[in-house]
Amino acid sequence: MPHAHRAPEGLALLPAGEGDFEALLALRMAAMRESLERVGRFDPQRARERLSRGYLPAYTRHIRLRGELVGFVVVVPREKDCLLDHLYIHPSAQGQGIGSWVLDQVLQDADAQRKAVSVTALKHSDANRFYLRHGFVLQAEGEWDLYYLRPART
Repeated sequence: MPHAHRAPEGLALLPAGEGDFEALLALRMAAMRESLERVGRFDPQRARERLSRGYLPAYTRHIRLRGELVGFVVVVPREKDCLLDHLYIHPSAQGQGIGSWVLDQVLQDADAQRKAVSVTALKHSDANRFYLRHGFVLQAEGEWDLYYLRPART
C-alpha cells in the first residue's frame, strides 16, 4: 500500500460546474506552459479546443487550498479502468504535496472499485517522474505523449 500523503491544511476537492471552464482553462495553461514551450507545442487555441472537447463537469473537481482555486482533476470512469484525464496544479501551488495528495484520492477511489488508472503525460514533462513515483507503468509511447497505467489493486 503506498504511503498516504498529508494534505496541506485547508485542502479540499470540490465539484466543478458548467460555468467553470474559463477559470480551469487559464489554470491548465499556466500549469502546462513551460512543458509545452520546451517541446515547441504551446498554443492557447489548441489548449482551449482540447479542454473544451473533454470538459465534463460531472467528473471534474476543483482543488482548493484555503478556499482558493489552485488546481483541478478530471477522472472519467470507464468499463475496465478510470481515466485520469487532467490533473493540474497552478505553478504557484506546486511543490507542496498537493498533487500527490490528490492522486492518492484518485488511486484510493479506483482501488475501491478494483480498477486500474490510465493517464497520458507529455514527453519531457516533470509529470512523468511524478506518475512513475506513484506506481504507474509506461505502456506505450506516441509522438508527443507517454501512456501510463497504474494496475488495479485488489
